[in-house]
Amino acid sequence: MLSDRQRAALFDLPTDKQTLLRYYTLADDDIQQIQLRRQPQNKFGFALQLCAFRYLGRLLSPGEVIPAEITEFIAAQLGINPTALTDYGHRSEMRREHLADLRAAYGYRVYSGRSASELRTWLTSQAEKAKSNVELATKFVEACRERQILLPGVSVIERLCADALVAAERQIDTRIVNRLDAIAREQLDSLLFETTDGRVSHLVWLRRFEVGNNSAGASRLLDRLEFLQAIELQSDVLEGVPPHRITRLRRQGERYFTDGLLDISSDRRLAILAACVLEWQAAISDALVETHDRIVGKTWRVAKKLCEAQVDEAKASVQQTLRSYTELGSALLIAREDGISLETIVSECVGWLGREELVVQSTQLTDTVSTEPLAHVVQGYNRFRRYVPRMLKALDIKAAPVAIPLLEAAKIISTSAKNHARKRTFLRSNSKWHRYLKIQTEGDYRLWEVAVLFHLRDAFRSGDIWLAHSKRYADLKDALAPISTVQNTPRLAVPFEAQTWLADRQARLDTGLKRLAAAARQGLIPNGSIENGILQIERLTAAVPDEADKLVLDLYNRLPDIRITDLLLEVDQATGFSEAFTHLRTGAPCKDKIGLLNVLLAEGLNLGLSKMAEACDSHDYYQLSRLSRWHIESEALNRALAMVIKAQAQLPMARCWGAGLTASSYGQFFPAAHQSEAMNLINAKYGSESGLKAYTHVSDQFCPFATQTIPATVSEAPYILDGLLMNETGRRIKEQYADTGGFTDHVFAVSALLGYSFIPRIRDLPSKRLYVFDPSACTKDIKGLIGGKIRQDLIIQNWPDILRVVATMIAGRIPPSQLLKKFASYPRQHELAVALREVGRLERTLFVLEWLLDTDMQCRALIGLNKGEAHHALKNALRIGRQGEIRDRTAEGQHYCIAGLNLLAAIIIHWNTDHLGQAVSKRKLDDLDCPPELLAHISPLGWAHILLTGEYRWRKR
Repeated sequence: MLSDRQRAALFDLPTDKQTLLRYYTLADDDIQQIQLRRQPQNKFGFALQLCAFRYLGRLLSPGEVIPAEITEFIAAQLGINPTALTDYGHRSEMRREHLADLRAAYGYRVYSGRSASELRTWLTSQAEKAKSNVELATKFVEACRERQILLPGVSVIERLCADALVAAERQIDTRIVNRLDAIAREQLDSLLFETTDGRVSHLVWLRRFEVGNNSAGASRLLDRLEFLQAIELQSDVLEGVPPHRITRLRRQGERYFTDGLLDISSDRRLAILAACVLEWQAAISDALVETHDRIVGKTWRVAKKLCEAQVDEAKASVQQTLRSYTELGSALLIAREDGISLETIVSECVGWLGREELVVQSTQLTDTVSTEPLAHVVQGYNRFRRYVPRMLKALDIKAAPVAIPLLEAAKIISTSAKNHARKRTFLRSNSKWHRYLKIQTEGDYRLWEVAVLFHLRDAFRSGDIWLAHSKRYADLKDALAPISTVQNTPRLAVPFEAQTWLADRQARLDTGLKRLAAAARQGLIPNGSIENGILQIERLTAAVPDEADKLVLDLYNRLPDIRITDLLLEVDQATGFSEAFTHLRTGAPCKDKIGLLNVLLAEGLNLGLSKMAEACDSHDYYQLSRLSRWHIESEALNRALAMVIKAQAQLPMARCWGAGLTASSYGQFFPAAHQSEAMNLINAKYGSESGLKAYTHVSDQFCPFATQTIPATVSEAPYILDGLLMNETGRRIKEQYADTGGFTDHVFAVSALLGYSFIPRIRDLPSKRLYVFDPSACTKDIKGLIGGKIRQDLIIQNWPDILRVVATMIAGRIPPSQLLKKFASYPRQHELAVALREVGRLERTLFVLEWLLDTDMQCRALIGLNKGEAHHALKNALRIGRQGEIRDRTAEGQHYCIAGLNLLAAIIIHWNTDHLGQAVSKRKLDDLDCPPELLAHISPLGWAHILLTGEYRWRKR
């Protein structure tokens, strides 16, 4: 159940200085025990056995090679020559005597009898909570060390852990099945035997769902949701089961074919099916709400196009009408000068009848030009009626008090009641909908229903209404971390009292404003000035020394040419990233390394498994498909990426580029193979080409440590914090750079509360206003830059909830992007969103004040963003398959393709970093200079020396 690398990490003697200092430093009483031995070799051997007992918690085996770091460290403490250890252990009796003495002096016990029985019971209880095999083995080893029980053999530990995992799995299965009655069991089993249209089983049909983009897609989702709701499962079936266990059960249900599920035990099969039914209900409900969101968006876009088309059609009439009025006006002016009566002029020009027609035409044109898309949204009524009544009945919708009128209006639509009054209380008093609803024909409620459905979409986005059982649209108040846990959140970078935080910020703001005012008066703003209250600033440009270009060419010329297959094998041997892809069912590392690497290469190069099977010489399509189905998943990809990133950061060359404490984030557009405006795949920034974006975080050491697949149409800003909190690399970041698309006041607020220094490059910085505590106290030099006053009272009132929001993000209970999007969608009067915006305005003001006067900060941001953008070229070169298009229509398939590409890029960066370091060493041996300031400009993003195309052949290992 463990790989060789994992066994070594648990049971090999340590060599790093930190571990030696912590566990192998001998105390005075240790020295006294050691000095009781006579011969130097026995003293040395006894000390070594003592250290091994404490850490790693095991006996040293006969003939085991002791690392030189350990012998030198212990010998230095004892004043003994390290070579004395050579003579230790010739007599087995001496080793046994030392073992007995250590047990007597320090209380160590052998794994047997009662202690072994207690540990086995404890291990079974921990197995349910363990997320991986290696985690459970690590817990067992640590428990033995704490209890001073000597570790049994590696094979014994693996067998104990495997037995505990199997027992825990069976306990969970039994617990779930015991909560199912006979009817529920029969219904679950029928998912495997009954078919849809006589072709596929209900199980396969149910798990094939995706977010739709039209009423047909919504109806397909409703068919599945209503089918699942008909299965009589209690909501507490999965109560008490750890979340990761539920997720694993669901994933197995999505990987198994029908015949595979029939081959396993009945308890296991029913547990998998029960988890799938309940998880799919929540997932399909979320997909249904998202589908409705897209349909509303499509209806709005169609209405907007109709409105624009009417204006375009009216352009000719507008020009003719304006020309007629121009002629009439000119004639009237001439008549006034000549003293001719107005009646005569009007009669001669257009006549009174023509003037009446001109007024009517002008009125019509005025109405046409002033028409808004709301006048045309009723065109989507029939589209909504095809699925909305079913959707409202199927979803268990709950509402906050402010949204009760909206929920009541939705119930009228779901029941198609004709006698209920169509109230407009769900609309705000200043809503534009009132204008169009007032002029509707009596008895025509189509526009009213469309208005309800539009506001239903907005309320789901903001969280004013929610689903009782949902992952994405749950009740925000229940999802936020309780205030009692906030004080135990270690990463919070702010005090628990709002007044303390505000006092600190006010002092910093006053200092910053004085510095900026003084710099403005003296003309000392770097690359900028303030004239007549208007800020003018020039952007910095990157300056790379000519010598750096020559050094880059020389170093890359020293790199060996290599096939991509050989490169993967080398990096895997150095990092062991392939061990992250464990079997979804057993948790064991994948034994078919070549097959696994073929699958990862197919994802990274965007080839697909069928093309990879044709191009490689080791596996066919079905073998690759099996490996992909049971080993490739999001968590495994993230674990593998983390392993590569960690190994690359430890290479000497990586330190030339930074300490891994700064990062930049950017979105890269990937074209899709089909046109689909309704699927949110088209962004005006990229023309009419459909596609999606990969939002990636890159450290100052060039490693892409996090990536997400996002729609091309959405704002990038909410996703910045997702990447930073996704793994340990992101949590270590101190400064985060982003472009204009990644900047909002809410992001500024949360970044500061989390302890990140957020430094965006704001394109329209001169147009941004500053917010202060007392605008009247600002000097005239910067008065024109002030946009308003910080509302301290609002921040103080909502400070506990603000801290709850941040603690929730840290705990990973809700992705930051999801929370930030909800806050951006809240109605204007919602205090928490407004208070968070006030915090963001204050943090943004402090940032702008520092940015304007700190050219070093501007340079750091420019360098960081350039590193992130430089990844575009490498990733464009790697996605050689399918003309670079992402052709998978499923969200999971798209994510695997983007994540695979990111992992492949990280692997290449690791190999380049390692070999560039070797090239630097060779260059120094040739007596050629390698200044650190020039090495900082070297990039590990080259690929000309890597053979990416052709047949993918693997050398025998």
